[in-house]
Amino acid sequence: MGYDTVYATTHPDHQIAAQARAEGRIVLTRDQELARRRGIQALLIDSQVLEAQIQEVISAIGAPETGAEPRCPQCNAPLSRDTPDDVRARVPAYVLEKHQHFRRCDRCQKIYWQGSHWQNVKQVVEQILDRQVRHESQSGTDGHTTE
Repeated sequence: MGYDTVYATTHPDHQIAAQARAEGRIVLTRDQELARRRGIQALLIDSQVLEAQIQEVISAIGAPETGAEPRCPQCNAPLSRDTPDDVRARVPAYVLEKHQHFRRCDRCQKIYWQGSHWQNVKQVVEQILDRQVRHESQSGTDGHTTE
């Protein structure tokens, strides 16, 4: 989605909190105990449904920056552009037949393309942003209901 993130599901809470403090990160979590920790900024995610979770994040911290460079979902490094020739030996033939644009992580070397999962996430985010804009236009420019 373009957010600068660290995915730390295997780290103990104290390590997540320390990293968040050191790097000035917001902790997104469903863990109430972690969200209540002092000294960190946390967003407690209530929903178990992905679309609602995305809505919670966008509502709390805003939409990703337009034009933000994509980041690797595995290690958070920025992704570089690659051509089909660059990735030919590393992706299935059917992927090369359907896709022309690829991204590669310089750190972990994973290859990404805009397949159906990417399209689905993009569509969900666009729907959420459209609803948010409609709501704000009905409520006033600051998102609060006018009286």
